[in-house]
Amino acid sequence: MAVGHPCLLSRLSYSHGLASNCIVSTMMVRMKDIAQDLGLSVVTISKVLRNHPDIAEETRERVLQRVKELDYQPNLMARSLVTGRSFIVGLVVPSLLHPFFAEVAKALSAVLAERGYSLIISSSEEDQKTENKEIQQLMARRLDALVIASSGNDMEAFERMDRHGLPYVLIDRDITGLTANFVGTNDETAGRLATEHLIEQGCRNIAHIRGRDNSTGVRRFEGYRQALLRHGLPYTEKLVVARRSVDIDSIWHGAEAMRMLLERSPRPDGVFAYNDPLAIGAMKAILDAGLRIPEDIAVIGCGNLHYDGLLRVPLSSIDQNSQTIGERTGQILLRIIESKVRPHPVNVILEPSLIARDSTVLKSQPAMHQARRGGTQPKKSEPARKKA
Repeated sequence: MAVGHPCLLSRLSYSHGLASNCIVSTMMVRMKDIAQDLGLSVVTISKVLRNHPDIAEETRERVLQRVKELDYQPNLMARSLVTGRSFIVGLVVPSLLHPFFAEVAKALSAVLAERGYSLIISSSEEDQKTENKEIQQLMARRLDALVIASSGNDMEAFERMDRHGLPYVLIDRDITGLTANFVGTNDETAGRLATEHLIEQGCRNIAHIRGRDNSTGVRRFEGYRQALLRHGLPYTEKLVVARRSVDIDSIWHGAEAMRMLLERSPRPDGVFAYNDPLAIGAMKAILDAGLRIPEDIAVIGCGNLHYDGLLRVPLSSIDQNSQTIGERTGQILLRIIESKVRPHPVNVILEPSLIARDSTVLKSQPAMHQARRGGTQPKKSEPARKKA
């Protein structure tokens, strides 16, 4: 019996009091059958399932109710053949363990899901070869687009995507010389905000635990140096710990770097870490050494991860707008995918903000929970911090 048989339609009308003794077919219900039963077009049913905005609310409710009654499951392969789209977007990040990328992925997935798209997430493990392999495998799935936080500066994979006409958006890290859609944070401002906050708390020997030599690592370091120069403080390489290879989610690296800084003279009284996991490691090393935070050494990170305020010493951090990065990336992707003409690449740079907590602010001082945005002028530096 065909799915569109009157017996099936009797079943569909059962909730309206039209009982039927027919035996319902076990064949899969099609979008076409729902459209015929409700007297609507297949296009209308499709738009409702994709949460398209130009559908009347009454029609939307009728369709969704019938879909629920039938436990309708879209035939994604058939839809792909008709539309030429897979309705799948890939996301390649350096680490699946780092909460920053998890928060970006959550916001991105929510925007895509509203229009019927799914998200596949893959990790490059901060390795360029692995990243290229993951991109190649995702391209083989005939995805509609890719989002990438690149682990290096190799443009080969991106040139291949351009040749195949596959849209992509870079997030968090850009690549010099590559003209592409990008959504990220003003990292120089992030470095400057963090360092100036330490200066405002009275720190004078401010150390920096660097990240990798990618766009985020280099620019946060530049922001750190600029802040020192603007406030008349000397920059010294002894107060900077850099590693050629740094796991971005490694608390261990932060602790190791901090132990090195504790052995140097002068000992730092403030530390700006490239990101929050490194900052948490630094705080562990400071406390293990019997020192106090922030009385002896103040610490600030970058990322404002959701658990920062729950730590033994709540961590001050720079908010990178992780949710907004995911949302804006999703909006750009949808515009590209659903546009008949490929739009010109856009460059979205979000301004970071300072979130001050106990790791930098003495309890006798009021915490500036969202002290200032990147565009504001720095306050005059305060007298040097007095050791308790």
